[in-house]
Amino acid sequence: MNDEQNCYQWQLVVAIVNPGHASRVIRIGKSTGIKGGTIILGHGTNRQPLLQFLELADYRRELVLMVAENPHVVSKALNKLNEELKLERPNHGIAFSLEVSHFLGTGHYEYCDKNESEEHSMTNQAIFIIVDKGKAAEAMKIATDAGAQGGTIINARGSGIHETMTLFQMSIEPEKEILLIISDIDKTESIVESVKAALEIEKPGNGIIFVQDVKKAVGLRKTK
Repeated sequence: MNDEQNCYQWQLVVAIVNPGHASRVIRIGKSTGIKGGTIILGHGTNRQPLLQFLELADYRRELVLMVAENPHVVSKALNKLNEELKLERPNHGIAFSLEVSHFLGTGHYEYCDKNESEEHSMTNQAIFIIVDKGKAAEAMKIATDAGAQGGTIINARGSGIHETMTLFQMSIEPEKEILLIISDIDKTESIVESVKAALEIEKPGNGIIFVQDVKKAVGLRKTK
């Protein structure tokens, strides 16, 4: 049986916001009990025809990754982010949480399942698509045709000449891009299958796709 003091229900809080707001996200997170975070630069996509016509469909984004030790802290952080950053307004950003099984860096803490009921039934999933540089935009177009409303592209690179970043045991070298899409659960399969088929993901070296359930999200807007 796990000792109560060492029992955690870690979750990853991901916030995607406009440039210059990432530091504020971390300050808000700290005020709710999260110890810190990591900022990653990326750019978003928007399927609105007028923006595409004006060549404004791509825009810079900042991603903030923060790990919280239990769902109560996560819920408090997401609610405060939504309140202070006005995420319910269009183009103000989104924030969501994903479950983490282990957390290392300040110790080794395993995930403890207390079987607590979910505050909300899960309706969204996070789709991560890792492809060669220049392919993420193509993957986004395919995903959009399959029902995705938008996504965020992250340029991934190693931290040194002889180093590469590793994600799920796959090396992310300088020529790789990560596309993150938050999808309605009922559209996930169509999006994944469309991208997989068009980019031949199952062939060695063509990329990787994985999906995670979103525990809670704020700032997402439904479109007809």
